[in-house]
Amino acid sequence: MELLNQARKLRNKQTDVEGILWGVLRNRQLLGLKFRRQVPIDRYIVDFVCFERKLIVELDGGQHLDAAEYDAQRTLELEKRGFIVVRFWNHEVLESLAEVIDSLSLALSRRERELKA
Repeated sequence: MELLNQARKLRNKQTDVEGILWGVLRNRQLLGLKFRRQVPIDRYIVDFVCFERKLIVELDGGQHLDAAEYDAQRTLELEKRGFIVVRFWNHEVLESLAEVIDSLSLALSRRERELKA
């Protein structure tokens, strides 16, 4: 329950970068797929997830430079649950949103083929 409350707080206090990406992902705007934000999965809260494609999107700021080992372990555990994790740096969203969206669209299309195979 504590994790769920923390996720709610994060949704209410999203960063500017999360808001920018959420503006593209919400309401099935990207490939008609439903995304949710700040979702508890296992003992983690992921930034964005598309359950239909089992794809998680994580946005990383400067604090992640010091957390590479933690992020790698977190990704491994989420992948064990059948998810694929796609990471973007905050500055990529701010400076190259179109490229981020293209990359994410490609990952989602690839994932669709993987899940159908």
